[in-house]
Amino acid sequence: MLRASFFSRIIPLFLLVLFFSTCYSTSHPSRVGSQAPDFTIQDSDHKVTLSQFKGQVVVLNFWATWCPPCIEEMPSLVQMQQRMKSKGITVLAVSVDVDDASYRRFLRDHNVDLLSVRDPDQKANSLYGTFKFPETYIVDRSGIVRRKFIGAVDWTEPDVLEYLSKL
Repeated sequence: MLRASFFSRIIPLFLLVLFFSTCYSTSHPSRVGSQAPDFTIQDSDHKVTLSQFKGQVVVLNFWATWCPPCIEEMPSLVQMQQRMKSKGITVLAVSVDVDDASYRRFLRDHNVDLLSVRDPDQKANSLYGTFKFPETYIVDRSGIVRRKFIGAVDWTEPDVLEYLSKL
């Protein structure tokens, strides 16, 4: 009787632990120090794969046109890209906008002169566990996530530029 009671309690607990560990392992966000999850995004203008930038530092920025902090940080992101491109630093801005017309209008009206692609299905940011915007990952030349920024950043700050330069 004791044996049946033990197994009737332990088996459901085991299955519960197994279920949650499986869910977590397939959907956990990217961690600093780990390989950056690769992805390919094809929008109407570009086909971009993260791994095509191996050998460069990638500032991977997830953003949206309807996000006030994203709008706030975009000019400094563009300025940083202009200053740092010659040092092998590339900004890859991934918009989660569903509305293509709004996305294109934003790029035009705000003079966004950097590589931006639209991922309306949010497949790329989901790989990183990103669901609030903006969120930015710094990926080193070997494809390792070195830092994560949550929220708007002034990308022209000397500390930020120095950090990127050292990668």
